[in-house]
Amino acid sequence: MQPTAIEMQQNIPLAPLTTLRIGGPARFFCEVTSEAALLEAVAFARQQALPIFVLGGGSNLVVSDRGFDGLVLHIAFDRPIVPVTVGDRIEYAVAAGVEWNTFVLAVCEQGISGVECLAGIPGTVGGTPVQNVGAYGQEVSGSIASVRVLDLDAMQFVDLPAAECGFSYRRSIFNSTHRGRYIVTAVTFRFDPTLKPRLTYADLIRHFGDTQPTPLDVYHAVREIRHGKGMLIVEGEPDCRSAGSFFKNPVVEQAVFDRVAATLQLAPDQVPHWPAEEGHIKLPAAWLLERAGFVKGYAMGKAGISSRHTLALINRGNATAADLFALRDAIQQKVKTLFGIQLEQEPVQLG
Repeated sequence: MQPTAIEMQQNIPLAPLTTLRIGGPARFFCEVTSEAALLEAVAFARQQALPIFVLGGGSNLVVSDRGFDGLVLHIAFDRPIVPVTVGDRIEYAVAAGVEWNTFVLAVCEQGISGVECLAGIPGTVGGTPVQNVGAYGQEVSGSIASVRVLDLDAMQFVDLPAAECGFSYRRSIFNSTHRGRYIVTAVTFRFDPTLKPRLTYADLIRHFGDTQPTPLDVYHAVREIRHGKGMLIVEGEPDCRSAGSFFKNPVVEQAVFDRVAATLQLAPDQVPHWPAEEGHIKLPAAWLLERAGFVKGYAMGKAGISSRHTLALINRGNATAADLFALRDAIQQKVKTLFGIQLEQEPVQLG
């Protein structure tokens, strides 16, 4: 008999593996550190007719109170972060299990721009292309060259060019059209070393004024701003028991935008907004929540809203997933009633 590359565990609590600290157990749990181990774990799941869920850093995840009646694969692929010069570009091939912020810091310390505005986002590298993670005017798709995945249909490892990943606002083929087909094992990033940080968000513009910051300057500033908003995971700080921004900024048609302005008796230029694709308009979800009465520090039982960031729903202490979902539903219903906008949940829901 050949030696096994995996250790299969049973009834492992998932709450401690998430930033929300909420949720029930996994029927089976396996940490995989190589492509061979991943293949073996997937084979086990198929033999047992088990659904599979891939867990990275647990930062964009809400686990149900019943947990998951399947196999949770914890992707722990790791290897050194080494830049390689390819023509006039710098490339990094990064394993999926590498902590995202560790990678961002390594890039910024090299004076390379492209991901500095994404500093402080919790989780692992493998999760970033799935959601097309973005913040402060940057999206991870802007720096991705390719994504290495296990294609569960063909049971082969393939490298998908960025153009085939279907990136758009908080979306990719991995969480939409091809959800459940691929498991990310590595991401290759490509940077232009001549580029300087381009600041588009008011928080950063105010922070730096007329000076031209380095990528490392922006890295530290973003982490400071995120910390001030309770969006930096710091053990012991209650506002940090969250899954980050819980709702996506809605992209709406002009008629919906006009309805929001009319409902609040505001002129259009008094409603914060940004242009979006195909003539649509993006509205800040946090602003809509506040106008609906869901302000910082709002509490509903053991769940609540962060005292520092309106979009962060938090576990106020021993909250259940049911507590959190009750707050989510109340927010969605009120915003829908007032403005005709259905807010979309950003964190992945398991179970």
